[in-house]
Amino acid sequence: MTPLHLHGVVLDETARAGDGARDLWVDEHGRFTDGPIADAQTITGWILPGLVDAHCHVGIGPDGPVELEEARAQGHIDAAAGALLIRDCGSPVDTRPLDDDPEMPEIVRAGRHLARPKRYIRGLPIDAEDPADLPGLVAEQAWHNPWVKLVGDWIDRDEGDLAPLWPDDVLRDAMDAAHAHGARVTAHVFGEHALPGLIGAGIDCIEHGTGLTDETIAMMAARGTALVPTLINVENFPEFADAAGEKFPRYGTHMRELYARASATIRAAIEAGVTVYAGTDAGGGIVHGRIVDEVEALADVGLGRDGALAAATVAARTWLGRPRIEAGAPADVLVLPSDPYADLGVLRRPVAVLRHGRVLAP
Repeated sequence: MTPLHLHGVVLDETARAGDGARDLWVDEHGRFTDGPIADAQTITGWILPGLVDAHCHVGIGPDGPVELEEARAQGHIDAAAGALLIRDCGSPVDTRPLDDDPEMPEIVRAGRHLARPKRYIRGLPIDAEDPADLPGLVAEQAWHNPWVKLVGDWIDRDEGDLAPLWPDDVLRDAMDAAHAHGARVTAHVFGEHALPGLIGAGIDCIEHGTGLTDETIAMMAARGTALVPTLINVENFPEFADAAGEKFPRYGTHMRELYARASATIRAAIEAGVTVYAGTDAGGGIVHGRIVDEVEALADVGLGRDGALAAATVAARTWLGRPRIEAGAPADVLVLPSDPYADLGVLRRPVAVLRHGRVLAP
């Protein structure tokens, strides 16, 4: 691999437009190192840690699980769009054979969704026939993955609306099982009623969170529970409601209500101090490669440009335990033509996207 010389403003936690340019060096192994390096190729611009998509599904397509080569293509799309680190938030496909592909993003995995029978999308989860089986299933997933993904609520066909899947005591045992293995737990939650039990049980993160109330927002803020709101997927809620048709009218009405107040709900969580990260839900109703759309949506809903960039770069990398721009770390960066803190649109026009020192785009 050709060594690289990156020259420009390095956008870490503190750098802004007034900071001076620096020189970074990438060795033949694709890692940051001390320089200078003779005959290195120079790339100039604003240097930003690679974007993080904290809610992505590599291995899921519109019709369910996909073959491994299609999962590879999904990852290539995400990486070329700048998402060089993803938290795969539940997938039925074992994508570990793709880890040696230099054009794939780094994947932090959550294993398969855990649900109850007929309470999630067919073909995706491992189903617990008895709710009491959940802690054991969580422990199994935690043994193999740093995250575990629960389905916290889904439509109950008898009630005709969103309803929790798990009793509170089972959730507490499940969180203990995951944490004992050093794993963290997150959950899909659209509505209101599953949230108190999940947050009270010590869950580490909530996905979507459109049913948050003042009470559950306060619980999250006090406990340090993170939120990944997947705002661009929330835009699909009216379509989800329409698809319910006449069969589940209560569900349809509920989803439209959640959609109508979603921006205000997420803004209230931000204002209360809940930590928010950027995630697209690609594969779960969203096409891959849209991380910049989610960054812009987070900025508009209350994080602002600075907060939205942190939620998709330095803060997210720290949360997931991955390095940023530092000696020995993989050179996973975007080189941009101008300051993204002044205009997020430049994220769509990179000079170069580097994954482990390899130029992926443009």
